[in-house]
Formats: sequence, C-alpha cells, structure tokens
Amino acid sequence: MSTASAAAAVRTTVADLLPEHTAADHEDTPTPELPVTLDMPGKVADFLRTTELADAERAALDSGVSVGRGQGYTLRVSAVPDVHRGLLSRCQPLDDTPAIPAQRKARREYEHRVNTLVTEVP
Repeated sequence: MSTASAAAAVRTTVADLLPEHTAADHEDTPTPELPVTLDMPGKVADFLRTTELADAERAALDSGVSVGRGQGYTLRVSAVPDVHRGLLSRCQPLDDTPAIPAQRKARREYEHRVNTLVTEVP
C-alpha cells in the first residue's frame, strides 16, 4: 500500500468515526441561537429608545441600521430570537395608547414578524 492510499484510508476511517463521536459528546449541549435580522417599524424603535432596556436589547437597538421608507423609516435589527421577543414584550404599552393608532399598528407588524420567526425555529 502506498503512503497516499494509506493516508486516504486513515482519513476515511476518521471521517466515518468523527460524526458519531461528535454527536455523542454534545448531545446535552443546547444549540446556540443564531442572530436573525428583522425589520422593526420606526415608530416601535422610537418608543423603545425611550424605555429602559436590558444590555443585549439596547445593543441590538443601537446597532440597527435605518432604512428610509416613505414618510418614516424601518430599523433593521440583527439579534437572537430571545432579544427580539424581549423587545416585543417591552412594546406592550403601545397597545394601551388610544391616541396613536399608528404606533399600535407598528407594534402589531413587529409582533407578526417576531411570531413568524418563532414558528420557523424548530
């Protein structure tokens, strides 16, 4: 057997064993959530900037990218799903604001985006 074929045989053997070994070692380790990007209506972002937020929520909001949309704007926020859920929960007071229906509608739009995200995650 040549050196090249011996090396190939070793690589094949290791590759066959590695996935089982890796899966067994990490069965109990939860899979980390990956950041996802959602568009947050500007009215929601403006409201959240005036509220007290957790550090991760504030960082996600501050790192968002503004995208102009007609008369308003959208804030493109990249964060893990838990941060999006936290931001959504902090906007609940917008539902109780009778004088500003546009803010209520904006919160519902963001809620729909977050809920769609939640159903996509296994």
